[in-house]
Amino acid sequence: MNSETSNGEEIPANIPIAEEIAETIIQKNGGTAMTTYMDAIFDIPTTAHILGGVCMGKDIASGVVDENFEMFHYPGLYVIDGSVVPSNLGVNPSLTITALSEYAMSRFPENN
Repeated sequence: MNSETSNGEEIPANIPIAEEIAETIIQKNGGTAMTTYMDAIFDIPTTAHILGGVCMGKDIASGVVDENFEMFHYPGLYVIDGSVVPSNLGVNPSLTITALSEYAMSRFPENN
């Protein structure tokens, strides 16, 4: 099973420009290109940054949290971390998680 976007498009297991850059660096430095076995054998993109598990949805049947990052049926319990990112991004997810966190905070009601 390959990773795919929400509209069903397959996410490629490799990024050609990244491979070209890596090859250039390898040639200049005499290194060796390496990848994970999931990429090389199964054509499935992988990451050291495990994501997902707490999908955002319109209701409990389609997700774990709502558009405000609040868990369904658990008022006041919010999930604001990498688990709301639905799948492997193929890159370090820190900026995506930061952006999602900032967005989540913008949706919080102000305390008076």
